[in-house]
Amino acid sequence: MQPLNFRTFDLNLLRVFDAVMSERNLTRAAETLSLTQPAVSNALRRLRDALGDELLVRSGQGVEPTPRALALWPAVRAALAQLQQSLAPGDFDPATANTAFVLAMADATGAMLIPPLMEIIEREAPGVTLRVLPLTTRDPRPLLDDEAADLAVGYFPAVMADLTARAQSGNLVAYESTRIYDGEYVCVMRHGHPLAGVPLTLDRFCAARHLLVSFSGRPYGFIDEALTALGRERRVVLTVNQFFTAGRVVAASDLLTVLPRHFVGVASLKDELVWRTLPMPLPTVHVDALWHRSRRHDSAHRWLRGAMERSGRRSGAPHEALTPQSTK
Repeated sequence: MQPLNFRTFDLNLLRVFDAVMSERNLTRAAETLSLTQPAVSNALRRLRDALGDELLVRSGQGVEPTPRALALWPAVRAALAQLQQSLAPGDFDPATANTAFVLAMADATGAMLIPPLMEIIEREAPGVTLRVLPLTTRDPRPLLDDEAADLAVGYFPAVMADLTARAQSGNLVAYESTRIYDGEYVCVMRHGHPLAGVPLTLDRFCAARHLLVSFSGRPYGFIDEALTALGRERRVVLTVNQFFTAGRVVAASDLLTVLPRHFVGVASLKDELVWRTLPMPLPTVHVDALWHRSRRHDSAHRWLRGAMERSGRRSGAPHEALTPQSTK
């Protein structure tokens, strides 16, 4: 294969590549680009010849990328987005904008952040609309890749560790993030629970019956990982995918659950539940906003990120003045 001659390389091929990677389907990519499907196929053939790789192979009704294509796409998307922003910046004016944003977050995060965010929108950007998607995973990167969400906000420890490792090894990272707030998880039970008036030891915690909040429905979470590291386990008898549901169930049963500490107050559960410090060490809960790097120069997206950071500061949730019930 001859080395790529960038001086004669047709940059339009990268626009086609980006569209097909986004859609994973030649027909839909052609519609997005206002081209015919044969034109898209021809552009892909020329790009394959130039790069010496199949890039995309047929799979079912669509196409699947090769490892080379997956490695190349983040750089192509970022470059195209930066070019678009430079050539047609379209500065975002919140006072007159009618932009629609899509956010992905859990109900506990939304209960804290959405009220102050709406205050900002009503005051600064009354034409802006929001749609909040429920998180069903601790890895929101596919949502961002598919442009199903503009911003994902939550506790993503494995994702953040992976992105940090990639950056430290010199690899291009396709995502950016900012810290919204630090919080903590606590053990929650109803008033009058047999464990509410005694020290919550690790033995008592493990012997109790538990409710697990799992976005994906998998009956194993980071609390179970922490227990496994100590050679212990707990009995999970119910798994739900919302923190609010968990709070309501625990308030009417003898189950224990683990909730973000601020949520007990935010969700008006303070009078029905008591919380206790967990009897095992856990890392600090970092709640981050995560977005695709291709959006970094988008002025509307920059405003959204700034508004989200301000919402985190205004919410005051990490400093929620709740006190665990004393024990005798």
